[in-house]
Amino acid sequence: MKEQQQLDYERVEKAIAYVIAHFKEHPSLDEIARHVGLNAEHFQKMFVKWAGVSPKKFLDFTTVAYAKSLLKHQQTPSLFDAADELGMSSTGRLHNLFVNIEGMTPGEYKSGGENLKIRYQYYHSCFGKLIVASTSKGICHVMFYENEKEAYGLLEQNFPNAQYEQVTKDSHLKVVEVMEQSGQQTQPIQLHIKGTPFQLKVWEALLKIPVGELKTYGGIAQSINRKGASRAVGTAIGKNPIAYLIPCHRVIQASGNLGGYMWGPNRKRIIIAKEGISKLK
Repeated sequence: MKEQQQLDYERVEKAIAYVIAHFKEHPSLDEIARHVGLNAEHFQKMFVKWAGVSPKKFLDFTTVAYAKSLLKHQQTPSLFDAADELGMSSTGRLHNLFVNIEGMTPGEYKSGGENLKIRYQYYHSCFGKLIVASTSKGICHVMFYENEKEAYGLLEQNFPNAQYEQVTKDSHLKVVEVMEQSGQQTQPIQLHIKGTPFQLKVWEALLKIPVGELKTYGGIAQSINRKGASRAVGTAIGKNPIAYLIPCHRVIQASGNLGGYMWGPNRKRIIIAKEGISKLK
C-alpha cells in the first residue's frame, strides 16, 4: 500500500514536470499517461484518487496563474485580512492554529543535541518519502528524501551528539495525516526545533499563512517588522527543518514565480496546487 502510494506520487510528479516542459504543445491525456507508463484510463483513475480532481482540472489550475491571482486578491481587504488584524492566522480551523514552536535552549542548540534522545522513522506520504524525528518535547525534524541513508545523515548532522532510536510514534503519524488532509488539522502538534532568534521569528510568520494562500518573501519580512530583509528571510526559510508543517512552500517571489524549494520545484508545485484545490472544494 505504502509502496503504491509512493509510486503514484512519483508518477504524478513526473506527469506535472512533463506538462510544465511541454505546456505550449498542449499535451493530451494520452500523451501524459504514456509518458508515465500508463494507459489513459488507468492514469485518469489514479490521478483522481490521488488529487480528488481530473488531470485536466488539476493542470488547468496552473501554479503561476494561481499565485498571481492570490497576490492580486491580497491587495484588497478580505476576511483573512480582518482575521489577521485580530491576531488569528485564518478564518477557518486550519492546521496553522494548532502548530506551536518551542525553540531549543541555548545549551541544547550549542551542544548539538547532547542529552537529547531522538526517535525517528521513515514514512510514505502523498508528497513522497518522509523522515520524521522527535524529542520528548515535540517534532524536531521533517524532511522529504530520496535516499534513506542520506536522510539519516542530514538528521544526524543537525544533532550530532544526540542518542537515536528508530521507532514509529503517534506524533509522527500526525504529521503524515496533516499532509494527507491537505494541511487541515484539529489536533495540536508541538515542534521542538533549533534555530536562531531570527529564524524562529521567520518560521513563526510562515505558520500564519493559511492553507491555500501564498505570501512573498518581502511580505514575510514586513510581517516581522524587517522591511527590506527579503534576502535574510529567504535564507532563514532555506534552513527550515520542518517540511510542510512550517509551510515554506507557501512563499513565492514578488513576480509571482515560485522561487526555490529545498525539496524540488515540482514538489512545491504539487503541494501548492493540491492545497489550492482542497480549499476550493
